[in-house]
Amino acid sequence: MSLFNRKSDTDVATAPVNPDLAHLTGDYTIDPSHSSIGFTVRHAMVTNVRGSFSKHEGTLSLDGSKPENSTASIDVEIESIDTGAPDRDGHLRSADFFDAETFPKMTFRSTSAEQLGGDDYRITGELTIKDVTKPLSIDLEFNGKATDPYGNERVGFEGSATISRSDWGLSWNAALETGGVVVSDKVKLVFDISAIKNQPQAA
Repeated sequence: MSLFNRKSDTDVATAPVNPDLAHLTGDYTIDPSHSSIGFTVRHAMVTNVRGSFSKHEGTLSLDGSKPENSTASIDVEIESIDTGAPDRDGHLRSADFFDAETFPKMTFRSTSAEQLGGDDYRITGELTIKDVTKPLSIDLEFNGKATDPYGNERVGFEGSATISRSDWGLSWNAALETGGVVVSDKVKLVFDISAIKNQPQAA
C-alpha cells in the first residue's frame, strides 16, 4: 500500500509531526487473537501465494512524546505457518525452507524507531530466521487508540516490509520450463497489530 512506501529524505525532513501523543506512552502486549503476521510471495511467476503465522507473541514499549525511544519485540512460531495448503505448509516447515524442527522461532528485535510525519512511522531492528540475523526496517501506520468493551486500552498499527528470502538462507527453488522460477526471492511481510496496554502492578 502506498502509505508504506519508503519516503525520501525531503519527505522525512518536511513531514508534519503529530501533536503530543504522551497519552500513548506505556508498555503493551500484542494480542495474538486480534493481530496477524503474514506474507505474500510470487508463485510460478503468475500469481501470489498468501500465508500467515497463527502463533506469535510480542511486546511494544511506546513513548508518545519521543517516538524514537519506542521499542518492539516479536516471536513467531514457524510450525504455525498456514498458506491454506497442508502439503505446501509441510514443505515450508522442512529443511528446504524454515527447518522448523531445528529453528522453531523467527524473531524481531527493534534497535531504533522514528516518526516520519503524521501517522507514519518506521521501526528498524534485527530479524532472525534460522541462524541468520539481518537488519530490517518496517514502515508502519498508526491506526489509533481505543478502549474495548472489556476496558482494555488498545493501539493498532499496520505495515509491511519486503525482503529477499535468500538473505536468510531460504533459497530453495525450482526452474520453470517456460523460464523463471517457482518461488520468487522477494517476499512481502505484512503486519496488522493490536496491542493491549499493560496495567500497573498493584502495590
